[in-house]
Order: sequence, then C-alpha cells, then structure tokens
Amino acid sequence: MTDSTSTDAWTEETSQHFIDYGSYFVPEREVQMDTVCSVIPPAPDGAVIVEICSGEGLLCETMAQRFPRAVFHALDGSQTMLDSTAAKLRAAGVSYQTRLMDIMETDWRTFETPVHAFVSSLAVHHLNGPGKAQLFKDLTSQLAPGGVVVICDLVEAQRGAGLKLWERHWDVGVGQRAQELDGDDKMLHFFRDDGWNYYSAPDADPVDMPSGLFDQMRWMADAGLVNVDVHWLKAGHAIFSGVKG
Repeated sequence: MTDSTSTDAWTEETSQHFIDYGSYFVPEREVQMDTVCSVIPPAPDGAVIVEICSGEGLLCETMAQRFPRAVFHALDGSQTMLDSTAAKLRAAGVSYQTRLMDIMETDWRTFETPVHAFVSSLAVHHLNGPGKAQLFKDLTSQLAPGGVVVICDLVEAQRGAGLKLWERHWDVGVGQRAQELDGDDKMLHFFRDDGWNYYSAPDADPVDMPSGLFDQMRWMADAGLVNVDVHWLKAGHAIFSGVKG
C-alpha cells in the first residue's frame, strides 16, 4: 500500500454514491451505530460530541436520539455530506454545527470546550500509520476527563488467509443485504464490479490505508487513552475505543 495521504479521489459524486449505496455495502450498519452509541458514556447537558467525517449523518442522527441534550459538531470534507447531516440533526431538534475539514490537516483538531466523545466511522483508514497515531494524540489532548474516542473502520488483515476470509464475509453480507432489500443479487454484482471490497484488491485505491487493529489500539494507549478495547468486528470492519483517565 502507498503512504500517500491524498484524498483527491473523493469527490461530491463519490459522496452521493456512498449515500445511495451505503445501506447495502456497510456491514451490519444498524449494529455498528448501536455499538458506537453504546460505548459513549452518559452525556451531561451541553456535552460536546464530535463526529469526524460524518458522512450522510446517519450516525449523528442516532447519537442525537441517544444524547438529545448534547451539542454535536459534524465535520466532513464534503458539502453534500454536511448538508445531509445538517438536515438530520435539524430534524432531531438538537444543538449542532457543521464544518468543512480535511482529515489530513490539523487545523480542525482544537476545540474551545473539552470534548465528551470523538467518533469516526469509515474515515481514519484514509490516514497512514503515523497519521493515525498523531490523530489519536491530537484527539486525546482535547478530551474531557472520562471522555472517549470511538473508531469504526476498516482494519488491515495480518496475513493472507485473514484477508481472503474478510473478502468473503463482506461479499456474503452484501449479498444477504441485497436479497433483504431487493430480492435479487444486482447490488452484489455492482459491489464487486465497482471495486468496493477493499480486501479483493487492497492496492487498488491509494486513499485506502487501513492499519492493523492491534497497532491502532496500541497507538491509542500511547496517546494516553486507557481501557482500550474492541467492541465489534465483522468482515474487516472493527469498532474500538479508548477513554481519557
């Protein structure tokens, strides 16, 4: 895999593509969102919850339902995604703000109020290893005591057999979802033909740079987080977190 950290390949068209097909292609999406929310500790009134790369806003919407008195900061590199997120948070009636950002940069990583929870889904794999380690340090420095960093993302397989297993599990999951939603395999064929399965061709897209799960958990600990743990793993997608002591 390349060490390039460019996200030039992601466009507004890509954003719309993800909105259109994410319900098919994200493994156990509802379970993922429930798991992320369940890892966040109870939020006092006005607690700041930040989602890094909020996408279309489904996770923000779910968090707003769980923590209606929190203040949400939704960050993303796509105006299309931010507009979708804002509409959901506005409908939820919570306090929120949105901001364009580039995950590779550091100017967005400082907040006026200590943050209760940083959450990121399917975004951190766009950073290389050192970039992830620095991100965890930067986020930890902005957390309130007892605050949490929760990451849901692709992780790198440690050997070829694991990569092939995750490739198969992801294909099977998309096939099952396509049958549930449409009653046919059309979206599974599209998923394969469009190159969505990272584990089928891990070197195909330079913006995809997942790191090993254990490496990332170690980087969290090195950043000063405690109780670092993994909460869910399926088809190469993992949810893990750490708490500021």
